[in-house]
Amino acid sequence: MGQRARVGSGWTVRGPRVSLLGPAQIRDLAEQLDLQPTKKLGQNFVIDANTVRRIVKSAGVVAGETVVEVGPGLGSLTLGLTEAGASVVAVEIDRRLAQQLPLTVAELQPDARLTVITEDALKVTALPDEPSVFVANLPYNVSVPVLLHFLERFPSIDRGLVMVQAEVGERVAAGPGSKVYGSPSVKAAWYGDFSTAGKVSRQVFWPVPNVDSILVRFERHAQPGTEAERVATFALVDAAFQQRRKMLRQALSALLGDSTAASARLDAAGIAPTARGEELTVADFLAIARA
Repeated sequence: MGQRARVGSGWTVRGPRVSLLGPAQIRDLAEQLDLQPTKKLGQNFVIDANTVRRIVKSAGVVAGETVVEVGPGLGSLTLGLTEAGASVVAVEIDRRLAQQLPLTVAELQPDARLTVITEDALKVTALPDEPSVFVANLPYNVSVPVLLHFLERFPSIDRGLVMVQAEVGERVAAGPGSKVYGSPSVKAAWYGDFSTAGKVSRQVFWPVPNVDSILVRFERHAQPGTEAERVATFALVDAAFQQRRKMLRQALSALLGDSTAASARLDAAGIAPTARGEELTVADFLAIARA
């Protein structure tokens, strides 16, 4: 077994040079940074190189593309993306991790192209490059808001792959009529076509999470309406699914004035007032917004 010095002062490894992180290197880095992964920040680090390469392959990342990654952590997925030849813009809220990431990448892949932004992903409104791909191991507690924020703010993103909690991923990719179809499903459908791309074992993470993970792939399509219509549509979606078991004439009554006004709006949109939100497509909600 080779001897390792700390990243930044250089790893000296006997045998073939590695370009991705493994369990030992992940724990070394965490110890070096005095890092205790926190549930608050959703810090569960991928420690399996095969899983990293599977994610990069599933995302279809090719050399020369610019990829935006949210929550790079200690750099496992970042190194997989740069190994594929992509330029990576990494957004990391934890200052210690943001400062360490360029050192780690430079040590293992000296020619990699990486830009690190130390910021809360939900507050990012500009990027140094226009990314075409979004790839991330998203923190479980903010995965949907972060995904929707980047799709809204950065229209250059035309496709991507995210690893999220299985329950959340299945909800995002669900279609009308599904038991898990809800507000995230409709809002995601405004931006693109989403589908699940396979489960991920808990054992590839450190620390091991107490929930299953899943990969969700998406491809952007043309937005069906204007920005003002998107805001109005999303307000209707939120109202409909806050009381998902109620008929729409009741669920939308507070937003539209009362149940009579809601029924009139629904009739004008060609939607039955007795329907429920889980039956409607994003186009249906847009029709209500426009009615």
